[in-house]
Amino acid sequence: MLKRIFFVALLVLIRIGVFAQNSGTTLFDDNWSFYRGGALSAENESYDDAKWKRVDLPHDWSIEDLPGTSSPFTQNAISQVGGGFTIGGTAWYRKTFTVPTTQKGKRLIIQFDGVYMNSTVFINGHNLGTHPYGYTSFWYDITDKIKFGQKNIIAVEVKNEGQNTRWYSGSGIYRHVWLKVTDPVHMAQWGTFITTPEVSAKAAKVNIKTNVLNGTTAEQKIKLITKILDQKNTTIATVEADELIKAGASFEFKKDIDIANPELWSSEAPSLYTAVTEVYVDGKLTDEQRTSFGIRKISFDTENGFQLNGRTVKLKGGCVHNDNGPLGSRTYDRAEERKVELLKASGFNAIRCAHNPPSPAFLEACDRLGILVIDEAFDAWKYGKNPYDYHLYFNDWWKKDIESMVKRDQNHPSIIMWSIGNEVPEKGTPEGAETAKLLADYTRELDPTRAVTSAVNDIKEDKDSYFATLDVSGYNYAVNTYGHEASTYEADHKRIPGRIMFGTESFPMESFGNWMEVTDHPYVLGDFVWTSFDYIGEASIGWLGYPQGTSFYPWNLAYCGDLDICGWKRPQSYYRDALWKKDQLSIFITAPKPSFALNPKTASWSKWNWFDVVADWNWKGYENKPLTVNVYSSCPQVELFLNNRSLGKKETNRATKFMASWNVPYQPGTLTAIGYDGDKKVNTSTLHTAEAPSIIKLSADRTRLKANNQDLSYITVELTDAKGNLNPLANSLIHFKIEGPGTIVGVGNADPESVESDRLPQRKAWRGKCLVIIKSTGKPGDIILRASADKLTGKTVILHIY
Repeated sequence: MLKRIFFVALLVLIRIGVFAQNSGTTLFDDNWSFYRGGALSAENESYDDAKWKRVDLPHDWSIEDLPGTSSPFTQNAISQVGGGFTIGGTAWYRKTFTVPTTQKGKRLIIQFDGVYMNSTVFINGHNLGTHPYGYTSFWYDITDKIKFGQKNIIAVEVKNEGQNTRWYSGSGIYRHVWLKVTDPVHMAQWGTFITTPEVSAKAAKVNIKTNVLNGTTAEQKIKLITKILDQKNTTIATVEADELIKAGASFEFKKDIDIANPELWSSEAPSLYTAVTEVYVDGKLTDEQRTSFGIRKISFDTENGFQLNGRTVKLKGGCVHNDNGPLGSRTYDRAEERKVELLKASGFNAIRCAHNPPSPAFLEACDRLGILVIDEAFDAWKYGKNPYDYHLYFNDWWKKDIESMVKRDQNHPSIIMWSIGNEVPEKGTPEGAETAKLLADYTRELDPTRAVTSAVNDIKEDKDSYFATLDVSGYNYAVNTYGHEASTYEADHKRIPGRIMFGTESFPMESFGNWMEVTDHPYVLGDFVWTSFDYIGEASIGWLGYPQGTSFYPWNLAYCGDLDICGWKRPQSYYRDALWKKDQLSIFITAPKPSFALNPKTASWSKWNWFDVVADWNWKGYENKPLTVNVYSSCPQVELFLNNRSLGKKETNRATKFMASWNVPYQPGTLTAIGYDGDKKVNTSTLHTAEAPSIIKLSADRTRLKANNQDLSYITVELTDAKGNLNPLANSLIHFKIEGPGTIVGVGNADPESVESDRLPQRKAWRGKCLVIIKSTGKPGDIILRASADKLTGKTVILHIY
């Protein structure tokens, strides 16, 4: 009970802006003031922000409804198709906080995990600096600008102006902000680097480098103690070191620790250790840091491919953009964790972060859940793809941004490669190769333990000098003529036998051929589909394709993900199950007429779409007319039944591309596929004809949330008939009402043409489903969510906040 009272009291102090912690790091997300638009002199302490909107972070103003509307989308948006017809612009954030006089003598640092983009930060009217890039973390020492015992004002101006991205970026302080307090003698920001140079099942050597700063005016004798804790929080090793550090100087401690019988980090068993590092001056603890790490060994070569702990692992990969669907780019920890959970459940073991460094929470989830990561820096270098993108800042900022990415993320065992760029325009030129070498060399200087790669399209011999600067060559959309003549991979392997390759991007429609390349050739490490998780922006590349235009509105989603923006599996994900997993089985019907209007001008090379199929056996008006039934299966044989009548067996294997199809005259009822291995039934998949929808079904992914003003529950809403069958034709408007210590922070339905609000307490169902996302507040208690709709039986779900 005392712990609960203390916790609630601390939350209250933080929310009202009283920073009471003596040392350490505190989340600084609550109680900001926000104004969308220009605000002259808003950096000044005397500025009156009383009429500004109150927001908590993470925050993304581009997903909010435009003034005077109930939608964040508009056809005349400057972002156009690339940004999903959303609006950027300029906005301001301000926060008032107090630092007690007891903190005098400490060092204070403000850290931003990500602000999109061109953020300028002020403390009490003092300009701390501008950070252009929207995806790298940055920090400022604010000690000398703080008024101890008085009110302090932090103000942030954010400018997301012009066409500066090819996808939805969001706008604002969309990741966490942290306030750090340290003694003058402390560990440097991102100053701990843990590697495992020697690894076996019997023993491992852990190397720890720790950079300690002496911010005092006198020489100090420093004692550094590092303890290694296992997953049970038991100390298994301790090392100590002493050093005299001159005033204003720093020193890097280097220590090796031997671990007997280590639990190795892998995708199947992502075991994590914790290094607890303590800094002492004259016996007094001045800093403490906990660093999570994994013990694992990685290697790359053409004979064994990618190996993790001495075992070859084929990369079952997908690319992931930054946004979180109905949340926009708001990066709640639970949203990031859920994304990783869903991708792993769908068979992925690797993710390429496209085309920027992800949030720390995303990488922490990958560490815990066992997902391998390619951490990518840039989408552009010196030459831009949009008028106002990163090319304007590259020459001045590339080194700082590479350093931010590598130093911030260097201790994550999930990261196996650093990517220095994606499809940069200069890739086929001598200048491009020279720049690639510059970036690759600097990345290796910061971290020599991982491979450096880059994603390259238009694969031809003119890219050879560029690829030569890399450890692993990333192929975007390698020409795949598998089964006919030598593929691009095979041809390049014959030309340059030492080149290690993998598919950094591939078309969903070419999943079979690309995966066969991976399985057949050890020098092809894996394949990363574009894309694993759908996203806002690049609107309709998965249907209308390229070239794009303003006429694509109201399309705002890419519609090319294995998972849609709500996290639900799309047909191509079920097909990938058949490629990657044993005894998989699913049924889809080819739509008898196009699901959306077609684009007669789609370029032949634009192939991010999937077949127009749906999991639907409700075709009133098509009685006795033939429909194409498609089965995706890794079972050796499949038998199809309509209303318990067999329509025959077919083999499904590599020769059939793990597909089978039947032409079936439509009759309402039950369509069932049974998978066999010999005479043994190993799986069943069924589609039902649903009756009229009558019931709202609610399914929460989590019913217990933390009272931290951050935790989320994703609640799937399904419209079913009286027997519980989902009706994919149901599109009722669902109204939500919430009571208790929670708020609705997002709604969605995965309809790529919907321009409904993502924030209002309502959403139309699409294909029988929609989604509502609930966030806890800082108070414990029960949240009651009620869902209702005309002519449907409502439903209630209760969430417990602790």
